[in-house]
Amino acid sequence: MKENKYDDEAFFEKYCAFPRSVGGLTAAGEWHEFRKLLPDFAGKRVLDMGCGFGWHCIYAAEQGAKTVLGTDISEKMLEKAREMTDCPDVVYKRAAIEDLSFDAESFDAVISSLALHYVESFAAVCSSVYDWLAPEGTFAFSVEHPVFTAYGTQDWFYGDDGAKLHWPVDRYFSEGWRDAVFLGEQVAKHHKTLTTYLQSLIDAGFSLEAIVEPEPTDEMLDAVPEMKDELRRPMMLLVRAAKRA
Repeated sequence: MKENKYDDEAFFEKYCAFPRSVGGLTAAGEWHEFRKLLPDFAGKRVLDMGCGFGWHCIYAAEQGAKTVLGTDISEKMLEKAREMTDCPDVVYKRAAIEDLSFDAESFDAVISSLALHYVESFAAVCSSVYDWLAPEGTFAFSVEHPVFTAYGTQDWFYGDDGAKLHWPVDRYFSEGWRDAVFLGEQVAKHHKTLTTYLQSLIDAGFSLEAIVEPEPTDEMLDAVPEMKDELRRPMMLLVRAAKRA
């Protein structure tokens, strides 16, 4: 199954109005932590899987990357990315993550932001990325946290008065597709356990370097009162791994 909800016109319009779509990296709640996991891009060959609007591709180029390839299954995403990108070293290609194929040691860094929970086999991704990376290469990615994806609805349980009671977690060890609601639309996401994410990296040969469950910054908590609920359960998982020589 290859999720491509983003080429649906109604859904894409809603996504374009999403705060992180409008504000870019600084509007992404996890950026203050994800940025710390990214390598020094100077002179590096970079692949961004599921690049969306190309924010991370542009950032890598601005940080001195030699070449940047952004891939996404959505043509609408790539159209927007090309509009926004004024960097000659950034190239975009339409392809599902599952269909990507490159020669061994083609990249020095592979990144992915909130795309891999749309992919069924994370182990297959890890095996491929390990092969594509040069020795000492970096694989840094963010996904929706397994606690966030387990139940499927991706919404709170509410009391009769509308108060958020708790976040549901169920069928945690039953990995598979979940029907979630995002921006008011049905979207299929593939739930995986924390063990699957981390052990798949280890089995592929990677060395784990950092694991982060990001929390909102104090500035976000002050600016958006509802953000305090993000301290009640993890929403995202950030990981950095390395291919050792």
